[in-house]
Amino acid sequence: MTDFEQVYEQYYRAVYLYALGISGSESLAEDITADTFFKALKNIDKFRGSCDIRVWLCQIAKNTFYNHCKKQNRMTGEEVPEDVSSGISIEDSLSDDESAMRIHEYLHSMEEPYKEVFSLRVFGELSFRQIGGIFNKSESWARVTYHRARLRLIDKMEAGK
Repeated sequence: MTDFEQVYEQYYRAVYLYALGISGSESLAEDITADTFFKALKNIDKFRGSCDIRVWLCQIAKNTFYNHCKKQNRMTGEEVPEDVSSGISIEDSLSDDESAMRIHEYLHSMEEPYKEVFSLRVFGELSFRQIGGIFNKSESWARVTYHRARLRLIDKMEAGK
């Protein structure tokens, strides 16, 4: 097995879940994930190791999604998103397929940067330091933003009961 095959095996699920979180579509998430690994393979020599490879792959996925949105905008004339946009336990709800789908729907309607920070933390399993680095912000900013996103999701889930 080559090094890149190991990277693919290890990070495929994280990239897919991140792509699903920002796109809200399983088929689009699959396309984004495939494109992400294709682009990563083409540009692996440019990876400097200054960040976690998962962060690099999620950044590629984010850019791939943005490019997809821009292309759709040109084709359909629809507006492109500005940014890739209690007793309830979100973590427990993710193990239940129906609840997980509701969370993805709520997450998809959430504004940025909350949607992306939450996706990076929960689905991408990135640290707050890594998330802050992606946004060129502090670790504290990432923690606060994640907490606010989580509270917004809980509010939406409680309202949707």
